[in-house]
Amino acid sequence: MDRSAADMTDVEARSFGHVLCDGLAGLNAALAARCLVAVAALLLVLVTLDPFPDLRNPDVTTVVGGRMALTYISFGLLAAIAVLLVAATDAPALKSLVTPLHLCLVGWLLINIVFSESRGVSMQRFVLAASVTSLAVLLPLLPPTQRSFNLCLGAAALVLLVLCYLGVFLAPQYSIHTALDVTEPQLAGDWRGSFGHKNVASPVMTILVYVGIYLCSVGSFVMGPAIAALAGIFLIFTGGKTSSVLCLAIYALASLVCATPSLWLKRLMCFVPLIVMNLLTVGSVVSPSLGAMTRLLPLDPTFTGRSDIWEFALAAVAEKPIIGHGYAAFWDDVTARQTAQGAEWATSAAHSHNSYLDLAVTIGLPGLLLVVLVFVLAPLRNFQSAQAHNRSAALVKLFLTVWLFGLYYGTTETFLLERQNPIWFMFALAAAGLHFLARFQCVEQTEPRADSLSQPERP
Repeated sequence: MDRSAADMTDVEARSFGHVLCDGLAGLNAALAARCLVAVAALLLVLVTLDPFPDLRNPDVTTVVGGRMALTYISFGLLAAIAVLLVAATDAPALKSLVTPLHLCLVGWLLINIVFSESRGVSMQRFVLAASVTSLAVLLPLLPPTQRSFNLCLGAAALVLLVLCYLGVFLAPQYSIHTALDVTEPQLAGDWRGSFGHKNVASPVMTILVYVGIYLCSVGSFVMGPAIAALAGIFLIFTGGKTSSVLCLAIYALASLVCATPSLWLKRLMCFVPLIVMNLLTVGSVVSPSLGAMTRLLPLDPTFTGRSDIWEFALAAVAEKPIIGHGYAAFWDDVTARQTAQGAEWATSAAHSHNSYLDLAVTIGLPGLLLVVLVFVLAPLRNFQSAQAHNRSAALVKLFLTVWLFGLYYGTTETFLLERQNPIWFMFALAAAGLHFLARFQCVEQTEPRADSLSQPERP
């Protein structure tokens, strides 16, 4: 080979090297962008754009239009970016979401909005709910590997926990309920961290306990224990009774479900106690015999006055059992409605304190049925399939545990389909994770290519 040919070969080699380096740099940037969007989504829904609200301010209950507009823009923009990133590499995963059942649910929600008592309010809030839910569903696909998913989840959890503890120690008036709070001064002393209420902080901390346990199980022996311990301690100081009781009980139930081979046994274990809890709560105000059984339990038979709200909500369901009163539009102005004498205060409630009853009020019984089919029955079947194919057992258990916690937490609180509610976000994320792991293989090692958490590899 003459000198000119050798020089040409050397130049071509250098050029190829530059192209390869540029390609890898671009690839790393794309992978970093996916992780950045995942962390941003988690922090946006967990920390929000308005952390540490001052509950002593009389204006705290007033919705600020400009601030809400920024929330809509932020979630909408992140959701659009997430769709573009995932569509480039995970088209089969996206296509798997287009099922007749999912389309029926979306279609029913759109019909419900058309017939809503406050159509504009329902449409506006549905747009936000769609953006938040899209982010939650796509988040398992954004990080390129399971390892990067773990890092994103752990990093967001630590940021939130650090913020909450800094608030408690440096600005307790903004992170602990006080007797000067405009609403519910009786909660004085309960920790709420960066959230607006202890009833939001406590379930989030419960989910973070599960995240910490999961990270421990996959070998993160520093981040995992730190998250579990910090979240567990914070949960105790929130004073959230429901979340505290459910925390270990749900984890034990999830462990039993994981060890049970039969799908029918899994269904009995998961759903029979859930039905019993709904009967002992909402059912207790319908049936005198159930009410008598509830009064025998070692707890407040009115569930802190929620029985009045349940009676009021059941009356609202009876008014419009099919179409409902409109997505997210019923509880804004219910003061003119009739309720039982002595329970007039129930008309000032923000929701029905039961996710399933609330859906019946707002989107009707058909809407409730569709939500049950999509978010209650299908995830357990997906778990069975993922477990049968030995797909990332620890991650599958995390999703199962968060999903189970949401199901049971919903018997005394409202969060299903509730816009930017962090419990709804994590619940939808868990349900989507089970959906994907039932159909695709999880990527566990870091690879020098644009891959997602779930490869389009059918079982």
